[in-house]
Amino acid sequence: MPKGGKKGGHKGRMRTYTSPEEIDAQMKAEKERRKQEQEEGEAGGAAQDDTAEEKLPASGSDDSDDENSQRRRAGVEGLIEIENPNRLTQKAKKVTQIEVDEPRQLSRREREEIEKQKAKERYMKMHLAGKTDQAKADLARLAIIRKQREDAAKKKEEEKKAKEAAAAASRGINSLSLK
Repeated sequence: MPKGGKKGGHKGRMRTYTSPEEIDAQMKAEKERRKQEQEEGEAGGAAQDDTAEEKLPASGSDDSDDENSQRRRAGVEGLIEIENPNRLTQKAKKVTQIEVDEPRQLSRREREEIEKQKAKERYMKMHLAGKTDQAKADLARLAIIRKQREDAAKKKEEEKKAKEAAAAASRGINSLSLK
């Protein structure tokens, strides 16, 4: 016996199709419903404008805050009161409350980054002046290298002079033996 029993339903055996007449009827009903909504919207549009104007001056800031808090609490949040001291509620500031002249408070990471940059600049200034331990070690190493290079240059010069003297002496012997 196939999977699913006698009722079928496996791999489309019991498919049902909507007839074209039913589709046309649904489309017509949808168009009529839209027309009715538009007519009601046009007739009710003027009435909605009047009610909106009446509500604007009467509503206060306290009412809008309460409405916002009620809208934010959707689902289960509206039923449960949460007492979390770490949870901060985001309050929207009005343009009149914002103070532009007040300097912006830096975050801890931003402060640390600025301090790190300043410390690096101070260190580089002291390093260029030769006051840091690393700069002193570098200068000492440079002095040793300069001295070694000077000694090597003197040695080369002495060897060169010795070779020239030897070459001159050998020429002198050769010139004497030829005479």
